[in-house]
Amino acid sequence: MMMEIMNNTTEADNKKHVPILYSFRRCPYAMRARFAIASSKTTVVIREISLKNKPPELLAISEKATVPCLHTATNIITESLDIMMWVLEKNDPELLLQMPEEGKTIINYNDGLFKKTLDRTKYSANLRDVNIAEERKIASEFLAYLNSLLIKKFLFGDKKTLVDIAILPFIRQYAHIDRLWFNEQKWGNLMSWLDHFLASPSFKTIQTKYPIWAKDQTPIVFPT
Repeated sequence: MMMEIMNNTTEADNKKHVPILYSFRRCPYAMRARFAIASSKTTVVIREISLKNKPPELLAISEKATVPCLHTATNIITESLDIMMWVLEKNDPELLLQMPEEGKTIINYNDGLFKKTLDRTKYSANLRDVNIAEERKIASEFLAYLNSLLIKKFLFGDKKTLVDIAILPFIRQYAHIDRLWFNEQKWGNLMSWLDHFLASPSFKTIQTKYPIWAKDQTPIVFPT
């Protein structure tokens, strides 16, 4: 099956060993992977998919068939943080990996309890026994902590590190659940940090809209 997938890539892909990224524009995990890919100046062929109609090429190489999924010349990487590390360990011009150890703790909390409360809040209408006030309390403790760290432009000083781009898509998603409520909170530093990223050229690059991938489509290179 793997050989079939390799044969389905273009001749140019095979010769250059250009990694193939299966992605979904609004997925926060895919967003942070694209951030790292763009920062590392790694060239990939991007395949935007529909989560309701996943292509057989993705299903064939990944049991989870989740995004992001990076198909390199030698392996399949299905976890967003692993993709980020894979590209940045090859090339890290912005020195994103020069992050204090505390950054790993923040990422782990973001991916764990904060993501859980984000989902319970966002999809509360479809869930039973969700106490929005309690979920907001859990999220607010984390967001207030981030706000306290943002004395300067980024979480650990004047330059961004891996943790900034790793958690940004999730903070953005949480803010959009109820932007009026979010804006009423006393998180000025956090809001400035978020607004800075959302207005940045790098965010515009990673949020470029692409058509849903089809087998006969001309390969789309990312970043452009």
